[in-house]
Amino acid sequence: MAQDNSFDIVSKVDLQNLDNAVNNAMKEIKSRYDLKNTNSSIELDKGDNTVKLIADADFQLDQIIQVLYQKMIKQGIDIKAIKSKGREPAGGDKIREIFNPINGIEQEVAKKIIKDIKDTKLKVQTTIQGDQLRISSRSRDDLQAAISAVREKDYGIALQFVNYR
Repeated sequence: MAQDNSFDIVSKVDLQNLDNAVNNAMKEIKSRYDLKNTNSSIELDKGDNTVKLIADADFQLDQIIQVLYQKMIKQGIDIKAIKSKGREPAGGDKIREIFNPINGIEQEVAKKIIKDIKDTKLKVQTTIQGDQLRISSRSRDDLQAAISAVREKDYGIALQFVNYR
């Protein structure tokens, strides 16, 4: 009897890489001419699992977000791996935006992924295991096709394909 092959679809953010991206972005903000003497800052709070950005004005906050995204991409983190809670006043004339790293796939997104995989008519089995999905099949080609089908769609979160066996 042939052994089943499988892989997991997860959504995880490596906090160490995110910390490196935040630190590199903060270094660039301190040295950039248009942000140099502003009170702009980025900090990763590992306890609350948040990234806080503070700036004097909206356009500066937009610049800081762009710098953070560039550093995240260089660290291999997908931009969709963090989600904004929105902008809010931060005391005085400052503006704050808080981002939360997305860890785990929500149930409705998982169901949407399963539906899209089933629509491909591949001979694969999909199961939800907590906050991740397990895809299994006897054919490695079907698993590769399932990965391709999931990569083609946009689910609004960063997806990784792990434990391919």
